[in-house]
Amino acid sequence: MDKKVLWGITRKELLMVFLFYTISAFSYHFAVWTATINRRMLLSLTAFIDGGGLQYGIFFLLTVPIWWLVFVKLKKHKLWKRLLIHIFFLPIFIFIARQLYYMACESLGWYHLEGSGQVWDLYIPALFYLTQFGIFHAYEHYKENQQKVILEGELRQAALKSELAAIKAQLNPHFLYNVFNTINASVPPENEKTRNMIAQLSDLFRYQLQASKKELVTLKEELDFVRKYLDLEKERFKERLHIDIKVSNDLMGEKIPPMLLQPLVENSVKHGLSSIIEGGTISIYIFKEGGKLKFEISDTGIGIKDKQRVFGQGVGLTNTKLRLQKMYKSQLELVDNTPKGLTIKFAI
Repeated sequence: MDKKVLWGITRKELLMVFLFYTISAFSYHFAVWTATINRRMLLSLTAFIDGGGLQYGIFFLLTVPIWWLVFVKLKKHKLWKRLLIHIFFLPIFIFIARQLYYMACESLGWYHLEGSGQVWDLYIPALFYLTQFGIFHAYEHYKENQQKVILEGELRQAALKSELAAIKAQLNPHFLYNVFNTINASVPPENEKTRNMIAQLSDLFRYQLQASKKELVTLKEELDFVRKYLDLEKERFKERLHIDIKVSNDLMGEKIPPMLLQPLVENSVKHGLSSIIEGGTISIYIFKEGGKLKFEISDTGIGIKDKQRVFGQGVGLTNTKLRLQKMYKSQLELVDNTPKGLTIKFAI
């Protein structure tokens, strides 16, 4: 019943809408039938039922495009702007619904309200419109709150896991740097490459420590960290790993959360390229569009078939997804790369 059918709507939600329309149609037309029974004793019950189904069928057909516009097309717009749309569509809905219903009834020989009673065919559609869209907006708000509760629970679990991991792996940073310096000093001068690698590894730990104390860092700082990480990986993969970073210099001052890119790059190296003999390319493309900073991290690795299943299996992707949802209400999108591999996209 919770399987999505169209535009994120589940079968259960479709059933609820169907029941709402059925009950509304029956209630309205039963009231009309009761009110007119003394004047129209020969009113056909079949015409009563068919007329009810016809009128609320018209309501439904007129509702679908408005619903799509408000809840699908303009979903990301502010609520007050979406509510203003109803002021425009309400009179249109009432007029078209009444005209179509009267035309259909007259062509089929069915009864409809006449004279001063026709005012009810203005009032009832208006009331129905406001009621149904009020329910739709309330239900949307309920679903968003439920998603926030679930997200906050996942974030608490992720934070707890991170704290436990930090406790298990706790080391005095000064001790760690001293060890790196000691190892570096013990390496013979002719092994300059090894000394540089140790220095880069020391820089990685230093950045991680500093980043844990900051809410935001510059894009340049994050990219410098990612480059050092990839340089160390390149020492392991040699010519099997190629790196392509495309970022405009005027974006380097942009502020982003620390440790945002490295887990995604690490995922591409570990799960995308490591098992391929010939290796491949890691590409990082960052640009600004529509006032948002957009990120694309691609690899030419083995790719992922079930892209939803990976969330929850790995810490890096899952935590990054939760951070983006919490901080920016942004989604982490996984798509196939061309000609092969995986591309991870998001915007902040």
